[in-house]
Amino acid sequence: SRRTHREVAPLQAGPRCATAGMKIEFAPLNIPLRRRLQTAAVLQWIFSFLALAQCCLAAFVLLALSDWWMVALLYAGWLWLDWDTPTSGGRRSQWVRSWTVWDYFRDYFPIRLIKTVDLDPKKNYIFGFHPHGVLVAGGFGNFCTESTGFSRLFPGLRPHLLMLPFWFRVPVFRDYIMCGGLVSSCKSSLSYLVSRPEGGNVAVIAVGGAPEALDARPGALTLQLRNRKGFIKLALKHGAQLVPVFSFGENELFDQMENPTGSPLRTLQNRLQSIMGVAMPLFHARGVFQYSFGLMPYRKSIHTVVGKPVSVAQTPSPSSEDIESLHKLYLQSLTDLFEQHKHTYGLSNDQHLTFI
Repeated sequence: SRRTHREVAPLQAGPRCATAGMKIEFAPLNIPLRRRLQTAAVLQWIFSFLALAQCCLAAFVLLALSDWWMVALLYAGWLWLDWDTPTSGGRRSQWVRSWTVWDYFRDYFPIRLIKTVDLDPKKNYIFGFHPHGVLVAGGFGNFCTESTGFSRLFPGLRPHLLMLPFWFRVPVFRDYIMCGGLVSSCKSSLSYLVSRPEGGNVAVIAVGGAPEALDARPGALTLQLRNRKGFIKLALKHGAQLVPVFSFGENELFDQMENPTGSPLRTLQNRLQSIMGVAMPLFHARGVFQYSFGLMPYRKSIHTVVGKPVSVAQTPSPSSEDIESLHKLYLQSLTDLFEQHKHTYGLSNDQHLTFI
């Protein structure tokens, strides 16, 4: 059945209903409570990713127009005073990162974080996270929560997942996402993290960004990396160690509408991305109570492997040759990491990374 093909732990298929020629496979009624809680945890995460910012903005506007306008005014004052926090290391909350809901979120897929070498907590690091996927589920689960044991695996290190600056302008929402360790992806934010003399900071960058999200679909191994060199330059400038990270299974969570390069849909998506700065992938997978369609991800394992750091010597004014040399070294290190672990996570000999 389709459920068996797409789910990690298949259950007995529920009843099917044919509507307009499409078979809908419903979830069985006897699903264990543990799995229902996992679904609920992922559902709230999907809502947070797709709609919470809009809800927070609408609530703030309504508050400002109500008899409680003074509360909105006080928050606006706080927002003005706190404006630079997302570019100055953020404001993480260990309590929020340790919520039980993230354990259920982890187990839905499940998500696992694999360490290959020890990392010196006296140094700063840039983790290049690949691939971006549709919603960066592995990046969030591993680096914005403690559900996969980041602090236990890498004691003394503080991970910060970089996110588009736009989201940190939304009232209340910005405060919530900073609790998980999310910070702005602008240049000054990354520089702040990797220039701390005490070390211990990890800046996690989904290097492929929005363009790569538009190609995220099962089986995709094409990375937007050939011309991405800004993080290389900053690593050289501040002497931050580069660590390739590959998240096996990240692209298996959602299907996407066909959008080949040059198609009307892809042209529109590229246009919207250039205007708004965010990707608009038309993704779909399964639903909450059925397995045939919806915005819930498939239950596919995610194994995020943290590779060996590429040693970087601080070069305050790196030349184009310095950047190009380190970029090639990083690509090779990422390729070696992928080739070394691909068989462990179900990939075949003829599957290789492609850089564009």
